[in-house]
Amino acid sequence: METTNAATTVAAPGVRIITNRQWRPFLYREDVPAKILASQFDWTNEAHEKDGDYSDGFIHYRECWYHVGRFVRGGMPGWDGAHGDSFFSGVVIRLATDGETYQIGTYYAVSS
Repeated sequence: METTNAATTVAAPGVRIITNRQWRPFLYREDVPAKILASQFDWTNEAHEKDGDYSDGFIHYRECWYHVGRFVRGGMPGWDGAHGDSFFSGVVIRLATDGETYQIGTYYAVSS
């Protein structure tokens, strides 16, 4: 799925990003399996749910679960945030102005 129409771009010297540039809707808390919520998102509990915080913004990408709140702003030109998976790679996100959709890609370091 992710390799269809994939584009590789150079984000910064020594960094490449692979993305298919498709806009995707955020997932809601009820879309996330209970086991994943308990093990990875225990900070999004019932109290947050009552206030409406962290009820959406979940992402399932390449067999991993993310929440938009865990992305660090800036760092990659043209992207709104990044989440490092290792010292050399991670995931970047671009948010739509409507706040309901996003684009996502994988970044990795390349030797120059």
